[in-house]
Amino acid sequence: MGVEASATEAGSGTAIPERGASACTTGWWTLRSATAADVEVIAELRATVMRGDLERLGRYDEHRVRQRLRDSFSTRHTSIVMVDDALAGCITVRPTEGRHWLEHFYLAPPHQGRGLGSAVLRTVLDRADAQAVVVGLNVLQGSAARRLYERHGFVAEAEDPIDVLMSRPPSAVARPAEQA
Repeated sequence: MGVEASATEAGSGTAIPERGASACTTGWWTLRSATAADVEVIAELRATVMRGDLERLGRYDEHRVRQRLRDSFSTRHTSIVMVDDALAGCITVRPTEGRHWLEHFYLAPPHQGRGLGSAVLRTVLDRADAQAVVVGLNVLQGSAARRLYERHGFVAEAEDPIDVLMSRPPSAVARPAEQA
């Protein structure tokens, strides 16, 4: 699961949950705030997770895939996904004008396809819903992650040969329109 996207609690300036625990099919998981020491581990995770999609699109570069993470890494807006006290992934949520951007949402391959991504995403979206904030993201064309986002209410706003820009309105806003 890889995505070029972003999201954060509006106005708080901190990573979405500093701590959040939930039972999921992979066991207990938590989100902890990222530290500067996490950047290289996350850069390697990004390179691993995104390699297949980037190669398929003719965009994989051994150095660039890691450097893009290093250049945008924010301990303030990034949470580390922990499973059984080990780093299993990360998610970044940045507040912007009128929406949150979800980006750098990566899970290590052994944790993909087991419900952890949905559980983490639900946590982030619940917080955005409570603040009535739209969440936006970019996902690579053809990425399996797009199906995850669509299952959670994201719709495509724009596409180019490489990226799909998606957004999701807060559920409190979306429900009245669905009932109309």
